[in-house]
Amino acid sequence: MSGAAIVLMWEARAVEGRGGELLEWARARSAELSREPARRELLRAPQDRVLVMTWWPDASYGDDLPELPEPDAALITRAVHRWRFETVG
Repeated sequence: MSGAAIVLMWEARAVEGRGGELLEWARARSAELSREPARRELLRAPQDRVLVMTWWPDASYGDDLPELPEPDAALITRAVHRWRFETVG
């Protein structure tokens, strides 16, 4: 991928023991975005955390881009954290 891109990061922490379920939920929701990102990565971490990153080339920081929704409150321990980054050369 060349040029600048906007990278959206979505991170949630599952209720203890439900990290696999949250990962599968995030995988399914990321496949249902209204547009296909140029790149998508799903990651997991200790404490049943799940991270989804999507790359949107030629987008601007303030553009309206497809994002994952909040999971059901019974699946997570806190509100989802979202960050938006711009790639640099």
